[in-house]
Amino acid sequence: MYLQNKKHLHFIGIGGSGMYPMAQILHEKGYYITGSDNNETDTLARVRAMGIPVTLGQKAENIEGADLIVYSAAIMADNPELVAARESGVPTVERSVILGEITAHYSDALCVSGTHGKTTTTSMLTQIMLMAGKDPTCVIGGKLASIGGSGRAGKSEHMVCESCEFVDTFLKLHPDVAVILNIDADHLDYFKTMANLIHSFHKFAQMATKCVIANGDDPNTQIAVSGLEDKLITFGSRERNDYYPKNIVHPGGVNTEFDLCYHGKTLTHIKMHVPGDHNILNAVAACAAAITAGVTPEECAAGVDSFGGAGRRFEVLAQIGGITVADDYGHHPTEIEATLKAARALPFERVWAVHQPFTYSRTKMLMDDFARVLSHADKVVLSEIMGSREKNTDGVYTSQLAEKIPGAVWFPEFPEIAAYVAENACPGDLILTLGCGDINKCAHMIVEKLKEKYEK
Repeated sequence: MYLQNKKHLHFIGIGGSGMYPMAQILHEKGYYITGSDNNETDTLARVRAMGIPVTLGQKAENIEGADLIVYSAAIMADNPELVAARESGVPTVERSVILGEITAHYSDALCVSGTHGKTTTTSMLTQIMLMAGKDPTCVIGGKLASIGGSGRAGKSEHMVCESCEFVDTFLKLHPDVAVILNIDADHLDYFKTMANLIHSFHKFAQMATKCVIANGDDPNTQIAVSGLEDKLITFGSRERNDYYPKNIVHPGGVNTEFDLCYHGKTLTHIKMHVPGDHNILNAVAACAAAITAGVTPEECAAGVDSFGGAGRRFEVLAQIGGITVADDYGHHPTEIEATLKAARALPFERVWAVHQPFTYSRTKMLMDDFARVLSHADKVVLSEIMGSREKNTDGVYTSQLAEKIPGAVWFPEFPEIAAYVAENACPGDLILTLGCGDINKCAHMIVEKLKEKYEK
C-alpha cells in the first residue's frame, strides 16, 4: 500500500485530468500535497486555491521533502523530477495505482467504464448521489460545477469513479459495482485486437463484488459480460433490458423527457437537460447504478433534472452576435457522430466542427470513419494532429484527413483557425470544437475573436 505511512505526496503533472481529482481527495484526507506542471491553466489556479503549492516547470528540486512521487502515464521516463526521485530512492508510483488504492477504501465503489460516455455518466451519477444526500467521494474525467472541480472526498462509503480502459488502467481499481456503457474500437495501439479489448472489459466485470451494470444492446459488451449472469443488471433502449427508457419526448432546446422503466414497470419520469439520444442511455445507466446504492427513483429524477452537463461535454462557452460557441471532448468517430447529430437536431443555421485529431495511430486507423462523421457538419476546420505520447512514424497528417471531407480546411496553428472561423461564421451558427487535447484553447480564442468582431 503506497499511501500507508506517507505524509508528503508530490504530483508530477498535477493539473492533468486524472491527477487533479486525486490531489483534491488526498488533500481533503489530510495529506500534504505539492505539485508541478508545465503549463499555467485554470486547473492549476484551482489547485493553488486549495492551498496546494504548485511549481510551474519541472525541476529536480521540486520533489524535496516528498516521501512519495505520483506521476501519470503522460510523464516521460526522462522527466527530471522522476529521474531525481529514482536516484534518491523516493518511491514513485503511477497515478492509476493510487486511484486503485483509493477505491479499495470504500465498500461501495461505483466504477463507470466504457469507450464512450464515461465522464457524462460519472458526472450524472455523482450529481444524483449528491442530491440524494449520499455524500460520495468521486473521481471524474471532467469538471462538475456542483463540486467545483473533478473530485471530492465524501464521508460516506460510496465512491463514484470514472474507470478508463487505456493500458488496462481500470484493472487496478476495486469496483463493487462495475458499469460498462459500451465497447468500441479504441486504444488498439495498445490492445491490438478487439478480442483483447473485450477480454480486458471481461476481467474488469469479473472484479465487481456486488453487480455489473451493462449495456444489453451492445454486442461487444454482451460478449464481455458472458458468464456473469448471476450478478448482471442490463440497461438499454429495448424493453428486454432490466432498465430502459419509454415515452421519449423532446420538448425543445436541449431538453429530453422519458419514463424510466424496470421490468415493465414505470419507476419515475426523467427530465434531462443535456442534448443527444446517447445521453438518454447514459442517464438510464446512472440511475441504475444509483439505485444499487440505495437511491430512490424519485431522487434519481431530481438528480438528473439538476444536472447541467460536465465540463467539455457540449459545454456552451459563449453566445456572441447570434453565434454560439461550444466545446466538446469527443475524439473518437462514434463520439463525434453522436455530438454532431445532437447539434444538428438543435435550431442552428449551420454547425461548424473544429476538430483536433488526437494521436497518429488513431487518426490513421480510423481516418475514413473520421471523414464520414465530420461530414455531418456544414463546415469543417481541422488543426494539426496532437501526437501526445506518440511519434509520427507512419507519416500521418491532417491534410490527408481534410482531403477526404468536402470543403474542409486545415491550419497549423490555433490563432489561424480562430481568425478564419470568426471571420466566416454568421449569426445563427453553432461553432463546436471537438477533441480531447487542447482544442478548448482554440475555442476560447474564437470567443475572443468574435468579441473583437462584434464589439466594434
